[in-house]
Amino acid sequence: MFKKPFSFKGRIRRLEYGLSYPIAYGIIFIIAFIGEFLSGILFSGSSENIATLIIIPFAIALYWFFLAQGVKRSHDLGNSGWYILIPFYSLYILFADSQYGNNEYGSNPKGLGNIDEIEEIGQSENLN
Repeated sequence: MFKKPFSFKGRIRRLEYGLSYPIAYGIIFIIAFIGEFLSGILFSGSSENIATLIIIPFAIALYWFFLAQGVKRSHDLGNSGWYILIPFYSLYILFADSQYGNNEYGSNPKGLGNIDEIEEIGQSENLN
């Protein structure tokens, strides 16, 4: 699970996609807490907010993570990654079952219906 989490290639299961959100939000919460703590110590009388400066790079990285996870989950359903731009599609892909077997984006992460090339050779010989 979470192999190459920032990559847009491949397929992931519902579990990995679903766990992505609480983990990422937990990380953001911890980083925001640390940023606010440092802001209170370093700039107690100032109006500057260092928490925002600390959160921005992490927010960009987590946004990339969310996009990558959404695209890979969309690939698991046999759809293009651009589908994640559709409103409420992220909710749909959280509950939809994956496409059975291999598709153009890779093999089924559950292993259901995956056919290797060697198995295809054996099947084609049995058809004759």
